[in-house]
Parts: sequence; structure tokens; C-alpha cells
Amino acid sequence: MIEIKNVTKKFDGFVAVDSIDLDINNGDFIGLLGPNGAGKTTLIKMLTALLKPTKGKIYIEGKEVGRNNNQVKRKIGVVPQHMNLEKELTAYENLVFAAKLFKLRKKDYKLKVEELIDFMELEDYRNKLSQELSGGIQRRLMIAKALINNPSIIFLDEPTVGIDINARRKIWDILKTMNKNGITILLTTHYIEEAETLCDRVCFMDKGTIFKDDSPSNLKNELGKYTVEYFTEESMTMYRYFQNRKSAIEFANTLDDKEFSIRELTLEDVFYNYTNRKVI
Repeated sequence: MIEIKNVTKKFDGFVAVDSIDLDINNGDFIGLLGPNGAGKTTLIKMLTALLKPTKGKIYIEGKEVGRNNNQVKRKIGVVPQHMNLEKELTAYENLVFAAKLFKLRKKDYKLKVEELIDFMELEDYRNKLSQELSGGIQRRLMIAKALINNPSIIFLDEPTVGIDINARRKIWDILKTMNKNGITILLTTHYIEEAETLCDRVCFMDKGTIFKDDSPSNLKNELGKYTVEYFTEESMTMYRYFQNRKSAIEFANTLDDKEFSIRELTLEDVFYNYTNRKVI
């Protein structure tokens, strides 16, 4: 469905995205996971024709992505990192406005708007100005706006940043339902739990490159199943990874009086192992 071929993006000599190759299949739910500045947002902007690659090509269903390719744009929905709602419009009016931008017929968009208000559980907020809504409700409205044209693909850039855990988990349920209904989803996130919960594939990005691409379970199993986390005399936290709990305990018993904990291995452990920095 999506082909990213040797894509690079430079800004005045700075390489934000560096020679990325990636294929995304119909129905995939893919997470781009990496620290701030890894190139995630830049890649999303190229996928949605907001930026032109310095080198390489991007294709969606065989059509090259470009600013003037409306055929491709009609297939995608976009939820940007920053709010894209009209503050002076109500939730209902925001959806109608989005429908009119796609030149949908009134008889079509009136039904679609009602479907989205119901699906996103926005009925209690339909007549409230978007600027008066909480962050979590605004995010749900942004997702509804991105679905107004019945896209087959949706791109989400940090869709749950800055909202509380209850609102975040509600959005997780919405995204899982969307994917179950056949929508291909690509999201950027730096929340490890988000990627691990939602995605069937995770692409680790760092310094403009994708250096790992696999399922969350395969990425973790490649490193181990248990982590021993311990604090050294040099005031450093260290990590060792083991395939079974018995080996982890045996190693922990050699640490003398050092503080340690034994826990199940996480995706953050995998990322940290390859990059030596946390995903923040």
C-alpha cells in the first residue's frame, strides 16, 4: 500500500531523514518509535506531501505522493502533532468545515458527521467551541476530522501527547477499532507502552534512520525476556538481559550489596540497548 524508496530529507545540510526504505502493507498498524529529533515528524510530513523529499520517492497504492496529487490525498487522513481545529467553530462545525474542504455533498457529509460524532463519543460536545474542549476531547475531534473523507490510510503524529492517561486509553480503543475495520495506520510516538499495546510492527528511528523493523514481541525476544537493572558504585544504572528468570537471578546474586531489580524486558530496553538513550 505504501512504498518508501531511499527517501532522504535535508535542511541546509542537516540530514533529518537518511535513506529510508520501508514498505507498509494494507491493514498494517505501524509505530515509528524514537526520541525527539529522530526524524519521525519529517517522515510523516513527506508521506502527506507537506514536504518534498530531497532524494527518493514515496508511493501510495502505486501513485507517487506529491503536493498536487489529489488522487493520493483523498486516500489519506492526517492527525498532526499540533492542534488543527478551528477554535471559533463548534465540534460539529469543525467536521462540516472539513467535509466542505473535501467538497463532499451535503447529503453525504451530514450522515458521515453523525457517524463520527457517535463513533468518537462526541455527542455531549457537538455544540461546544473546540477551544473550550479538554485536550483529550480535542484529540478525538481531530481524529474524527481526519476520517471525514473515508480514508484507507491514516497518519497520526504523536496523537496522545499532552493528555491524561484516561483520555489516552480511550484513543487507543478508537485506533484499535479503526484498524480492525480495515484502516491502515502509521503513528509516531515516544510512548513505549503505546507502541507495544497498539502496533503489530514497530520501526525504531534514531538520527534519521530506521534501524529496527519488526513486531514488538520479536524485537524483545531478540534481546531476552528479563532485565536485571542495577545501580553501580559509580552512580550509574546498568542493564543486563536474560532469556529466563533463573539466569537473571543467578546474575543478580553476584551483585553483592548493589541495588537491583528483576523485571520483564520492555521495548524501551531494546531501544536503549541499541542507542544508549531513553525514548523521550
